[in-house]
Amino acid sequence: MKHIPSLRVLATAVAAILAGCSSTPLAPVAPPRVAVQPMAPPAEAQVTPPAAEPAFGQASNATTPRAYRADAASHLYGLNQNRIYKGKLPPLLYAIGVLQVEVDGRGQVRNLSWMRAPKHAPEVIAEIERTVRAAAPFPVPARMGKVVYTDTWLWHKSGQFQLDTLTEGQL
Repeated sequence: MKHIPSLRVLATAVAAILAGCSSTPLAPVAPPRVAVQPMAPPAEAQVTPPAAEPAFGQASNATTPRAYRADAASHLYGLNQNRIYKGKLPPLLYAIGVLQVEVDGRGQVRNLSWMRAPKHAPEVIAEIERTVRAAAPFPVPARMGKVVYTDTWLWHKSGQFQLDTLTEGQL
């Protein structure tokens, strides 16, 4: 029975610790009041409107829709890195779609037009359209003003994809 005194000591220590944990809550302390004086914007900022720059500072120097397609594909890959199928695609894909995208002079998507829609997979159609619209603004087609480009979406059953422009090929 040598363990009984050590159990009593342990129980007493636990009770003391628990008793020390109870306390009355402190009243909230209000932050000190500081007088804030609004600053007037500089006169220069009031006269000069901000320059319209593309998001992420991207612009495309492409002179043809085919050249722009590579910039657009790189932009889409950059925004969807975790959704890009790594390596060569298997021989049988879940869906393949050919989509035409119209991008205006500010990089905004103006129109999507399916040249070959994967009609057996309406969820893929919707997801590709959502992905393209969410990627706006695209690189500004600086040398063309606006552009209509076409790319082929290679869709794996996992939901990952590659674009024909940047594909790693198939097995």
